[in-house]
Amino acid sequence: MGVVMIKCPGTGRAIPTGMKSERDRFRSSPVFFARTFCSICQTNHEWFAREAWVHEPEEEWRMSPRAAFALQPA
Repeated sequence: MGVVMIKCPGTGRAIPTGMKSERDRFRSSPVFFARTFCSICQTNHEWFAREAWVHEPEEEWRMSPRAAFALQPA
């Protein structure tokens, strides 16, 4: 199980949406629209499910820090 993430349109940094899901289940979910408060730029961002991804933190400890960072969308 991982955290559903989106990219902050202002900074380009990954932010958590507050939702949790399994990667395969999230990919097969119907398209939906949501809003998430961004703690980086202090505003709400509107997004579609196709713009989001599931980040599973346990993947990071299995690889080098550089490889884990490379997996994060810009």
